Amino acid sequence: MRSVRISTIGCPIDYSQSLLPIIAQSLGYQIDWVTPNQADLLILGPFMRPDSKKLRWCPKPLRSTVNSVFKLAPAKNNSALRVFHSAENLRHDTVPADYSISFDLNISSDRYFRLPYWMEMLDWSHEGIVDNRNPRYGKLMDIQRLMQPLGKRFLEKRRVVAFLSSHIREPRKTLYEAVQKVIPIKGFGAHFDKTIKNHHLSNFLKYELLQEYGFNLCPENGMYPGYYTEKIPEAFFAECLPITWTDENVKIDFNPEAFINLGPMSWCNYAPLAEIINSPQRLLAYSSQALLLNAPSILPFREFVKRMLEDATS
Repeated sequence: MRSVRISTIGCPIDYSQSLLPIIAQSLGYQIDWVTPNQADLLILGPFMRPDSKKLRWCPKPLRSTVNSVFKLAPAKNNSALRVFHSAENLRHDTVPADYSISFDLNISSDRYFRLPYWMEMLDWSHEGIVDNRNPRYGKLMDIQRLMQPLGKRFLEKRRVVAFLSSHIREPRKTLYEAVQKVIPIKGFGAHFDKTIKNHHLSNFLKYELLQEYGFNLCPENGMYPGYYTEKIPEAFFAECLPITWTDENVKIDFNPEAFINLGPMSWCNYAPLAEIINSPQRLLAYSSQALLLNAPSILPFREFVKRMLEDATS
C-alpha cells in the first residue's frame, strides 16, 4: 500500500472525513496525518488565519479579506504540494497553490476542479466511494431520489416554513422578513434557541426536523455564480419545497423549476412570492419537478485526486 503524508491549515475540523481523503484511501493510499512542514500534500482551507503581526494595523473584521488580497498564506515549504480547497464562497485563487478546488465556474485549468459542497453530501457507494458523512442532516442523499419528482407530500405537511439558522445577518434578515409576510416561519438553530452553542450541538437532525414542514427557507450565504451548497438538495430530499436565494446560474447544478428562488425577485421586493404561495396550481406544479436532471458522478474528481496524489508523492 502506498502512503501519503497530508496536513491541513484552515480546514474544517472534520476534513479527514471528507471526500478528498476518502477518495485517496479508495485509491490505495494510506494517509499519515502530519504537521505542515512534514507533508507531501498540504491542504489550505478557507479558515486560514491572517498573520496577526503583518495585519496588526487592520481592524479584525477586515483581516480575512485583506489576507486574501495580500495572499498572506503560510510560507511554501520546498516539498509539499499545495492544494487550496474551499467549501466557502471564496475564489479558486484566493490562496496561491499548485492545485485548487472550489465552486467557481468556467475556470480553464487542468489544476482546478469545481466540486460544489452539495456533492460531498451524496451517497457515492454505487461508484465505490463510501464513508463520507452528513452528520448535521442525519443521512447522505440518494441521487436517484433527487432525480425523481418532489411529489405532493409537501402539500400535505404543515403550511409553515422551517428556517434553520445560527444567525440572521443579511441577507438572511431581509429574506426572513419578506417570507414571513406571506407565510408563517418556524425558526430553529442558535439564533432562535440561545441554549444552542453552535450548529454541531443543535440536538436535532435536519432531515428529521423537516419532515413536519412543507417548506424550507434555505438561502445561500452569498450570491456568486457557481456557489451552491447543500441547502437546496437537503430541503428537496426531505420532501420540502425549497425557498432559496441564489443567482440564476444555479441551473448548472439544479433544475430551477424545482424550487422557489427569491434572488430574481429582489428588484420588486419579493412581490411574486405571495402569488406563488397562494396559488394551489403554482404549488402543485412543483410536485412534478425533479431537482437533478442529470446524474452527477464523482469519478472525474477521483481522477483529479489521483493525479494530485501522484504529483505529491513522485
